[in-house]
Amino acid sequence: MAPTNVPELFGSYVFNKRVMKDRLPKETFRALKKTLDEGVPLDLDVANQVAHAMKEWAIEKGATHYAHWFQPLTGITAEKHDGFLNPTDDGGILMTFSGKELVKGEPDASSFPSGGTRATFEARGYTVWDPSVYPFVKEHTLCIPTAFCSYTGEALDKKTPLLRSMEALNKQGIRILRLFGNNTAKRISTTVGPEQEYFIVDEKLYNQRKDLRMTGRTLFGAKPAKGQEMDDQYFAALKSRIVEYMEDLNDTLWKYGILAKTEHNEVAPAQHEMAPIFSTTNIAADQNQLTMEVMKKVARRHGLVCLLHEKPFAGLNGSGKHNNWSMATDEGENLLNPGDTPEKNAQFILFVTAVVKAVDEYQDLLRISVASASNDHRLGANEAPPAIISIFMGEELQAVLESIKNGTHYDEISKKKMTLGVDVLPPIPKDSTDRNRTSPFAFTGNRFEFRSVGSSLSISGPNTVLDGIVAYTLKKFADELEPAKNFDEALQVLVKRELNAHWRIIFNGNGYDPSWISEAESRGLMNLKNLPEAMEHYMDPKNIKLFTELGIYTKKEIESHYEIKLEKYCQVLNIEVQTMLEMLNKDILPAAFKYMRDVSKTVSNLKSVVPSAKCGAETELLKKLDGLVDELAEKTEELNRKHLETKQAADYMSEAKAYANVVIPAMAETRAVADQIEVLLGEDYKPFPSYEDLLFRI
Repeated sequence: MAPTNVPELFGSYVFNKRVMKDRLPKETFRALKKTLDEGVPLDLDVANQVAHAMKEWAIEKGATHYAHWFQPLTGITAEKHDGFLNPTDDGGILMTFSGKELVKGEPDASSFPSGGTRATFEARGYTVWDPSVYPFVKEHTLCIPTAFCSYTGEALDKKTPLLRSMEALNKQGIRILRLFGNNTAKRISTTVGPEQEYFIVDEKLYNQRKDLRMTGRTLFGAKPAKGQEMDDQYFAALKSRIVEYMEDLNDTLWKYGILAKTEHNEVAPAQHEMAPIFSTTNIAADQNQLTMEVMKKVARRHGLVCLLHEKPFAGLNGSGKHNNWSMATDEGENLLNPGDTPEKNAQFILFVTAVVKAVDEYQDLLRISVASASNDHRLGANEAPPAIISIFMGEELQAVLESIKNGTHYDEISKKKMTLGVDVLPPIPKDSTDRNRTSPFAFTGNRFEFRSVGSSLSISGPNTVLDGIVAYTLKKFADELEPAKNFDEALQVLVKRELNAHWRIIFNGNGYDPSWISEAESRGLMNLKNLPEAMEHYMDPKNIKLFTELGIYTKKEIESHYEIKLEKYCQVLNIEVQTMLEMLNKDILPAAFKYMRDVSKTVSNLKSVVPSAKCGAETELLKKLDGLVDELAEKTEELNRKHLETKQAADYMSEAKAYANVVIPAMAETRAVADQIEVLLGEDYKPFPSYEDLLFRI
């Protein structure tokens, strides 16, 4: 393969500012730039000129169609392709694309999740161009990133609430900056760098596993002789097929302007990670959705399959998507970066305090934002952040905050007294502490890493919550500090009070240690083990108040999301149980019967030749298998019964609770018996590829 010219390749399939500047008249470019930078509405004449230039550029890239590319509440993207071609009177065609078609589309909204806000017969929905994210050409289609709403105005996507939450944080954050004398910054944006973990398996083996095809995870599988205990996979030299895959993946992502930077083997066999450079949150969200799509498509080109499920293999590390989150001004100042002056450090401390308060008061919302049937297998499974939300601050920063909380001295190298008085606050060291990989929400020097986000999850949801809870906290702080006669004194009182009130959320210890569960309980922290437990808090008055006051969600939208999350949880579990029952009845039990029959024939044949043969080993094997097969048949029948009873539940919450508390334990018991049978079967009798095959044959 010829070496890639990365600077030339990067963004070559993106209609970015560089392309706009080259192809648009100067006045049109200035008008569009104002829309991109300041959110000024786009005039229709300008939109028509932009659309024409965009179409001409896209056709040069091989595009024949355009699509409004959006993020419905399915968690993946959607697109409806329309051709540029229009007929002419003489039987020919013209390739046209108008500003109206660029700015607004009208896809069918009836079959997307709406949580009851739309009836099936009410099909009208609208997509609206988000000009803050660049259009791009994917295969033969010009893709235009858009928001998606219903005819009656409700958001039907993940993008719209995210944009609303970003605007809320911008508004409240600017109020705080003004209090510190910053009158030049015009905008605060949140930025995200999502580290994406994933597994790669051979496509031929994948196609032989019904559970992987239907659910994205293995519902059965005995533990292989070797797992991840040797730690020899982590950062190890890449296998040739993986190198080829990663090179192709990078080239494709770079073509789409996605800043893929880091790639390596992860801890578990067949597990890997890629990480991009930080982008503004809405751009990062769109790009991560495209990244997941590209990862899957590129893998197929190499005879591989990319698994994004949070827990595709029991007994091995699951896959997360570490959401590195920060706040920055349009002047380039990272608000979570310790400053070099007392004034900047006072500002830094206030923003950190806001995050501490927000995370403590809205533990439930953060947990809900990452809850799913697939991620529930990972959270708290002794290899991922626990289901309990806490913040890791690191030894140095925690000592600083503790001195403020307690009103005591903090001696740094400068030996100065540590208070919030802006005249004496010393510089705060950067990167002066280790990282804590067991923490769900960790400060890592100039950002917070939300490690609970699942690998298959859209980051729009978690970041909508994160932006929203911090914005609401900053609003409360600004409301209190703006009328203060003495800002410094009011600041000290506020920070000390809030740190004392929310200190329980800070935990620098080992989140995997079982003792943390009891300690967290004694602190009053929530331990929401699964989605139904978490969703019971979604409609709490404090949560509705936050979302509606900031304009992130309407009450109707909140109610719809409640229904959608519970419905999806039930649908996923329903598919898993049905797949499990089918594999038991059509694959596992028949394989066991066949093996037992053949072993029995071997015994009969041997005794006919050697009448004195004892055949003790064969008899013991048959006896053991016979007992396990009977037990598995009983467990299968019991699982089916419990599943049918669960589906009779009166509402989604009751059904979800039954799945979590009754069906999932029954699935685990059934699997345990099936996995015992697997290790007893001859290799040629196994009904599908084993863990050893999937994990070690790339």
